[in-house]
Amino acid sequence: MRYAVTGGAGFIGSHLARALLPAHEVVIVDDLSSGKKSRIERLHASGALTLFKGSVTDRSLLARAFEGVDGIFHLAALVSVPRSVAQPLLSHEVNLTGTLNALIAARESGVERFVFASSSAVYGESEDLPLHEALEPLPASPYAVTKVGGEQYCRLFSSLYGLSTVSLRYFNVFGPEQDPSSMYAAVIPAFIGRLLAGERPVVHGDGLQTRDFVYVKDVVAANLLAMRSRSEGTFNIGSGRATSILELLHTIRQLTSARVKPHHGPPREGDVRHSVADISRAARELGFSPAYTLEEGLRETIAWFREHHRSA
Repeated sequence: MRYAVTGGAGFIGSHLARALLPAHEVVIVDDLSSGKKSRIERLHASGALTLFKGSVTDRSLLARAFEGVDGIFHLAALVSVPRSVAQPLLSHEVNLTGTLNALIAARESGVERFVFASSSAVYGESEDLPLHEALEPLPASPYAVTKVGGEQYCRLFSSLYGLSTVSLRYFNVFGPEQDPSSMYAAVIPAFIGRLLAGERPVVHGDGLQTRDFVYVKDVVAANLLAMRSRSEGTFNIGSGRATSILELLHTIRQLTSARVKPHHGPPREGDVRHSVADISRAARELGFSPAYTLEEGLRETIAWFREHHRSA
């Protein structure tokens, strides 16, 4: 089969592309604004890989990239909530217009299946926990609005044009190769990076906010299941377990043997207080079941970061 992965030089996208190779041909679309060229170079040794360097805002590029493709994994996005708050128009153009561009190009290219990377951010401050797909979206950031819109476009293209689509609402994904240096870095790589460097990790707010952390290899498995499935609509992809930020930090400190104490900063704009997934629908219709516990995923992630830290 021939698959396209938009955002394939990114954290999750590169893990997905690696899982597809060498059994399948892989086409990556990435403008390398946040994705890393080094990931592409490592993937080239794994099998048949083609890179189209450019943005999902470029419809002509997508038309060329999707030619002869059987299925598309659409992961390209500006993924930071704080950045979307600071730059809402850019978030809209890349995340929502970019998704519409990808759907149009997929339909015109005769693609059979379109898997869209959505987000748990669509639930906002919903107090109905665990979060399930029947809840009304309550987006609390421009980023979340773009993901709600992307899901709606996927539904529309399924019903109106017959393009088979599915949306996966990722919860808090973590794993090797996640960037700890960005000002928008996710909490796990930020914690690990600072602790391994002997620096104080920053906890935004009181640290009692909860998240559902899911290992990247489980997210990759969910994408592959979704591509093979005939089910459509939206599915939560998480661990099904809530962990507070302070609990997370305690576990990482134990696994790294770090003694550095955290610094508490102000809460981040647009962040929700509590989040945990009901993954029963994904289990029932996609056959999804997380294979990694939080500690198992953290052990593999910390091992990668230690090696990376030594070679930096």
